[in-house]
Amino acid sequence: MKIGSHKVTVFGKKECCLCDQAIELLEKVQLSCPFELEKIDISAHPALQAEFGLKIPVIVVDGVPAFKYRVNENRLRALLH
Repeated sequence: MKIGSHKVTVFGKKECCLCDQAIELLEKVQLSCPFELEKIDISAHPALQAEFGLKIPVIVVDGVPAFKYRVNENRLRALLH
């Protein structure tokens, strides 16, 4: 996989402080480790609401679930390298 070709998806919703914290950390890491960041608001998708409920945010790296609730910055950087 070439550098910068990673995709990180955040499943969360508005007015979720843990989601906001996760996105803030992802955007910080994105500055030094480029990747595509996709944000999916589960409140717009009943099936995703049923799947994740209150167990958000869920962060998926390259299609593989990597974090729930909080992002570990060091582990994220390792996954992106």
